[in-house]
Amino acid sequence: MILLLLILNFSLILPNPDIIRITMFEPTFKNIDDILWKEAGCQSELDYVEQTSWIIFLKYLDDLEKDRRTKAELTGKHYEEILAKPYRWDAWAAPKNKEGKIDHHKALTGDDLKDFVDDKLFPSLRKFKADAESANTIEYRIGEIFSELKNKVSSGYNLREIINLVDALRFRTHAEKHEMSSLYEDKIKNMGNAGRNGGEYYTPRPLIQTIVGVVDPALKQTIYDGAAGSAGFLCEAYTYLQHKYPRRSTAEEKVLQTKTFYGKEKKSLAYIIGTMNMILHGVEAPNIIHTNTLSENLQDIQDKDRYDIVLANPPFGGKERTEVQQNFPIRSSETAYLFLQHFIKILKAGGKAGIVIKNTFLSNTDNASISLRKHLLETCNLHTILDLPGGTFTGAGVKTVVLFFDKGSSTKKIWYYQLNLDRNLGKTNPLSEADLAEFVQLQKTKANSTNSWSVKLADINRDSYDLSPKNPNKKEASALREPSEILEEMRALDGETADILNSIMERI
Repeated sequence: MILLLLILNFSLILPNPDIIRITMFEPTFKNIDDILWKEAGCQSELDYVEQTSWIIFLKYLDDLEKDRRTKAELTGKHYEEILAKPYRWDAWAAPKNKEGKIDHHKALTGDDLKDFVDDKLFPSLRKFKADAESANTIEYRIGEIFSELKNKVSSGYNLREIINLVDALRFRTHAEKHEMSSLYEDKIKNMGNAGRNGGEYYTPRPLIQTIVGVVDPALKQTIYDGAAGSAGFLCEAYTYLQHKYPRRSTAEEKVLQTKTFYGKEKKSLAYIIGTMNMILHGVEAPNIIHTNTLSENLQDIQDKDRYDIVLANPPFGGKERTEVQQNFPIRSSETAYLFLQHFIKILKAGGKAGIVIKNTFLSNTDNASISLRKHLLETCNLHTILDLPGGTFTGAGVKTVVLFFDKGSSTKKIWYYQLNLDRNLGKTNPLSEADLAEFVQLQKTKANSTNSWSVKLADINRDSYDLSPKNPNKKEASALREPSEILEEMRALDGETADILNSIMERI
């Protein structure tokens, strides 16, 4: 299933994809989950995603190699395989007989299969990182991915069953890739619904598309996400630029492939997912680094390190150690506040950003919140705030806003849009593209409406710098909240408390 995510972001327009997806992919992944459920080393949805991913990735890589070989033959060129013969899919995973079916006399199984994967396949793939000509190659990324992975399927017989299921899958047409993409998005969404950390794996696709569209990146601009997660923003930006510039020169395509998308990610699984997602999206050597972005001292960021565009949904509710906080002029244990300082600093002059952050940032009265709002307003033009309803991030009951700003000039006026829906968002009623259509349209001219208004900086209190949305076009709602809203907030607070306790336990 990581690969599910891998291709997750292919935003291809196809006829009625809901019909397409009820084919072989969905039952195949259910069967794989059933097999992994029997494995002692696979105890959660995260394990299922991780273990299914490396197997699907190698099958996908095999299909990619076949396509490349065919193209080379058509032009009379020689194609050099990425993998040595013993490690190709049709050699160890699925050798075929004359009828094109798996040859069970040659196919490894049981302990032989497990030993080959653990002692030969993985070590061989890990060597790609050291042997690659540069980091800007798919070989280097393969080595990096498998350096982070470990085979947790302890039974070679279970592994054989999974391989047989995966071998029946094909990733060579747009329809097949789109179906895989949709299923993987569902898988990541389920990961979010199942645990309090879902936001770091899944940001609603319509919201990502809207943020990318409003920021409107251009060809040859550098795009950065310092909390990359599954690389949803980077993948969507790649798709956006593909559609915006369909006729690209060879030189422009090379820039798009190697010098456009950059990311950093702290957690191993998210890093693996994001890297493979970019590769399977078509960016063969994504510039994603496995590191804690916040460990970098802001004073060390130079002009050469800056980017034209920042798109991100940094983790909120997390806590950073005191030594990490010392890297920032505005000290805070709140992870999102440190990320926001990082993003402001790393933007080029004239650069543009779209950042998701918890809505309490706009009104908190602690010194760090006030200082950070003041810093943002003085160094950037915070031109738009999108106020999202609770439930936008299913599995995380907190309310969020999106900050759109340009660096280089101070804020003079802020245009607000409050997304008011006639339904409660949640697992069965997710955010849709239609929900955001009015915002997208009105944002172009910053027009006023029932849901939108503008506030001049001169009218903002200079002591508190309170930026909380106060819609002058709507009557104040009752101070009494719905029970479901209260329960959502309680669950979110419980999750944040658990995160803090886990962080403390990790340091003990």
